[in-house]
Amino acid sequence: MATFLLEVGTEELPASFVSEALTQWKRKVPAELEEQFLKNDGLEFYGTPRRLALMIKGLPAQQPDREEEAKGPPAKAAFKGGKPTKAAIGFAASKGVSVEDLEVRDTDKGEFIFVQQKIAGRATAELLQEMVPNWILGLEGNRFMRWGDGDLRFPRPIRWLVTLLDDELLPVTMENGSEVCVSDRTTTGHRVLHPKNVTLNTATDYVGALKKAYVMADPAERKTTILSQVAAVASSVNGHAVVDDGLLAEVVDLVEWPTTLIGKFDDEFLELPAQVTITEMESHQRYFPVRPAADSEDLLPHFITVSNGDPAKSALITQGNERVIRARLADGKFFFAADQKQPLASYLPDLEKVTFEASLGSVREKVSRVEKITAFLSDHLGLSAEDREQATRGAELCKADLVTQMVGEFPELQGYIGQKYAENSGEPQAVADAIYEHYLPKGAGDSLPKTITGQVVGIADRLDTLVSIFSIGKLPKGSSDPFALRRAANAIVNIVWEASLPLNLRAVLNQVIQDFADSHSKTKTEVLSTQLTDFFSQRVRTLLQDGQGIDYDLVNAVFGQDADYQARALTDLLDVRDRANFLQSIRQDGRLAKIYETVNRAAKLAVKGDLSTDVLDPTGIVNPALFEQPTEQAFYDSLQTLLPQTQAAQAERDYSKLIAGLEKAAPTVANFFDGDDSVMVMAEDDAIRKNRLNLLGLLRNHARVLADFSEIVKS
Repeated sequence: MATFLLEVGTEELPASFVSEALTQWKRKVPAELEEQFLKNDGLEFYGTPRRLALMIKGLPAQQPDREEEAKGPPAKAAFKGGKPTKAAIGFAASKGVSVEDLEVRDTDKGEFIFVQQKIAGRATAELLQEMVPNWILGLEGNRFMRWGDGDLRFPRPIRWLVTLLDDELLPVTMENGSEVCVSDRTTTGHRVLHPKNVTLNTATDYVGALKKAYVMADPAERKTTILSQVAAVASSVNGHAVVDDGLLAEVVDLVEWPTTLIGKFDDEFLELPAQVTITEMESHQRYFPVRPAADSEDLLPHFITVSNGDPAKSALITQGNERVIRARLADGKFFFAADQKQPLASYLPDLEKVTFEASLGSVREKVSRVEKITAFLSDHLGLSAEDREQATRGAELCKADLVTQMVGEFPELQGYIGQKYAENSGEPQAVADAIYEHYLPKGAGDSLPKTITGQVVGIADRLDTLVSIFSIGKLPKGSSDPFALRRAANAIVNIVWEASLPLNLRAVLNQVIQDFADSHSKTKTEVLSTQLTDFFSQRVRTLLQDGQGIDYDLVNAVFGQDADYQARALTDLLDVRDRANFLQSIRQDGRLAKIYETVNRAAKLAVKGDLSTDVLDPTGIVNPALFEQPTEQAFYDSLQTLLPQTQAAQAERDYSKLIAGLEKAAPTVANFFDGDDSVMVMAEDDAIRKNRLNLLGLLRNHARVLADFSEIVKS
């Protein structure tokens, strides 16, 4: 059994591409090995800023010999009068067998000829030489480049290749115009600490040989090393490092031999809001901030950086980093002071100079629409006069910080800076919080707004974005969503769910669309309403299935098949979530199985009748005088008993009461279908048939208070 090593050496790769490339290889390479029948003992993947590598252990010398069945032409075309035709002879020749080896078999499309073809296994070395170029050139990513005079594309120029099968060099050539890269057994060490080439005698020498050349090839090892070093240097100043997962992942792929250093900045910069300093460190410099303790909101005047340079020059490297951070923080301090020479509201006129979208006007126009939506939402949700006033003021100021010097320098601080400037301008805290929180959540897994002002302004801002962008036809398509409309819709739903807001999304959408159309005459309100309703329905479905973990058929059940039932989901977002979660729980505890058969059978037959789906009371709908069997009376009585339980379930949104009633009615309904006194639902007499269908329709309607059971899959 052999070990294969592939290393692709490059100029410094973007950090994001290193992990992306290894992820793609982890998915692609094992699948291709399996396709080629190359069993192995496992794969290892390595990556640094200057190399991507993989090692395959336990490879056989060649593929196993195998037999494959091949289907040929129809028998009537292959043989005429019992003799083979050119079709049969050609097919046999193409498979390397004789005509006598052909076999005629009957299929669902008639008789065809078949052959069992013996295929000799190919040498592993030969297969690897074919696959390696595809593994390299099959990688995908952003901002690929061409270099030299060739057409080969990669994030950075490829400078060397290593392809070893144990100690055997497998020649692989990659041509890029006049530049030719031929694989060798030579790799390179650390650019500064070991600039010489490293010769590999065998594939298994790879990790150890690179480590001697000051290259830590395994990203997981670099991550562990960095975390250990960061904690150690933070403790040296009695601090606790703030380690953001995204920044850590980036730093891991920026270095080959990590050396963690701690630097200092002037205490005067601690007067800046902590998030300003943290953003400068993390986003611009890739530094880790330091706090006095893990649960502290304060900062220490220190930063931690991970160097890829010479550890002997650590003091010099630290001094350079200290000069850089001092200059950046000095800029921040200047901007922070200069911006606050005037109140936050004074920046509003400058928003007229900022374009929201070319055909939708300025950000100031958008803010005016958000103010109006916020006022409407405040009334719709029954907010107090004070909350309404503060939410509307928050909407007015929510984008004002976009034109400040601080946000111009640090765009990541939008909202946060607005909050700080609002507080320093004397605005109520609820207004300041709304400015910050209306951006939340900024992405999947981010925190949601906690104040009612932040929740309302956040929903209003996203509703305006959705309606206005949809109105100009720029809907998300496939993976393209430049205005993050899916994220905006998801945020609205999640805010409503998290805060238990009694929001009628359908009514709110229609009002926002109509208000937008009043000032944009070309808006087609009906089309826009249909598009956004469908869009939100899909987002709710996705959030229930992916976010709440609800089975797909149960999600379909709470939306149902008809438009009116689907509309119910957007009319009450809290109810659709609660119904879906309740269905999932009764599936897991077995209660759903107890009622599924009878309810589903009744629902399927009920469609043959004409009873409206909103009728629950059997009085006047079912005529007991038409009953022919005791099971019909028992069914009717069970519906009378079920009625108050269903009404209580509706009023209290406690669907366990409905399920308890359906469980009790289930044996009675089962006897109606299959008991000793069972009935034929589709009786010849029109009145009796309708009476029985109405019984079934009523049971279906009670169940529909929870879900459309016809959408539920039994398994």
